[in-house]
Amino acid sequence: MPFRLYAMITWTTRARVDLLDQQGARFLERFLTTMARRNGAEILATGIVSDHVHVLVRLGPVVDIPRLVQGLKGASARVANRDQVMRRRLRWANGYDLRSVSPQGLNAARAYLAHQATHHPERPLRENPP
Repeated sequence: MPFRLYAMITWTTRARVDLLDQQGARFLERFLTTMARRNGAEILATGIVSDHVHVLVRLGPVVDIPRLVQGLKGASARVANRDQVMRRRLRWANGYDLRSVSPQGLNAARAYLAHQATHHPERPLRENPP
């Protein structure tokens, strides 16, 4: 039987400041996919608004979750700031939320992430945030 372990990981910007813009979201989608793969996981979907990120991941049979999240959060901020991906410095809040997702719940989780702008209309991704 194949190994199937899925999770939704969520984290916020520091103080929930609206830091993420469209350019930052495009960067994060590419970067998080690469970083997850390096840590034995696969990004299945993302949902990004101006102050937080959701990722739906398939975890490998042996994965160090704190190391995975450190790579997703820490490395993304380090590279985004080094390469000046966004107009403002990217800073993540401490901590994250991780919730398991059943194989039967994958479609609902994907739909939830695809509609983040609807769930959080007050947190849109702008082209150039203030």
